[in-house]
Amino acid sequence: MPLKVAVQMDHISTVQIAGDTTFALCLEAQARGHELFHYTPDRLSMRGSEVSARVEPLSVRDVKGDHYTLGEAVRTDLSEMDVVLLRQDPPFDMNYITTTHLLERIHPKTLVVNDPAWVRNSPEKIFVMEFSDLMPETLITKDIAEIREFRREFGDIILKPLYGNGGAGVFHLRDGDRNLTSLLEMFAQLGPEPIIAQRYLDDVRAGDKRIILIDGEPVGAINRVPQKGETRSNMHVGGRAEKSELSDRDREICAEIGPLLREKGQIFVGIDVIGGWLTEINVTSPTGLQELERFDGTNVTAKIWEAIEAKA
Repeated sequence: MPLKVAVQMDHISTVQIAGDTTFALCLEAQARGHELFHYTPDRLSMRGSEVSARVEPLSVRDVKGDHYTLGEAVRTDLSEMDVVLLRQDPPFDMNYITTTHLLERIHPKTLVVNDPAWVRNSPEKIFVMEFSDLMPETLITKDIAEIREFRREFGDIILKPLYGNGGAGVFHLRDGDRNLTSLLEMFAQLGPEPIIAQRYLDDVRAGDKRIILIDGEPVGAINRVPQKGETRSNMHVGGRAEKSELSDRDREICAEIGPLLREKGQIFVGIDVIGGWLTEINVTSPTGLQELERFDGTNVTAKIWEAIEAKA
């Protein structure tokens, strides 16, 4: 049956269609006969028990510079929708958290993907600590003394914001580097949250593997290789995507984390693995579908919709 699908996202005019995962999800939904509606998070409202948004009918096409058409915005009770895709980009701030509280009121009568309560309760850099046996040594703290002790223990470390995204604010601090105090001062000025210190993995030079899981099962992977002289492998800061296969270690990691993802309603998830070590579990707005499909030839987007349709 055709579904009524509302997509909560950054405005569709801003997406780069050649690599955008939300756009790929919209194209596939439209091809499957589903009715699409578009709204940005600032259009979300709650009055009494009703959660609504000013939604616009949406049609999409794979044409650069002419990739969408929006209809007239109409205030709509989101419980009238079959599915809401929670797809705005982080940061995972109070605005983002508030949207999950509101969407929780309509889920699961309206299927929200991913489950908003567990998106809220699963910040990517904290949720992953559930599986510390699969991770490189990692510290989450604001305590400067703890960070200094961690740095003395491991020498080369990574520092990054707890609620950052897209590689922003990620620093590789080499053994002997004298900038630790300055970096900690900078993080303190950026916000009150703790930061992350993590043992540096030299294997990142060979790439940071993004593995896509659907309903807890791995369906494929790409490798993201940083530019020369760069620590970050994120593609929007110049990382290069390469074809990759799932290794035995990758499958071992997925087998351990998959049941919990499935239990918590996390249908579409991307995890990051460097040198056989799990570093992040991305549940807010995972990316990488178009790159994976270009290398693998498998319509992974269709598999995501099959999982959604089965639950909706």
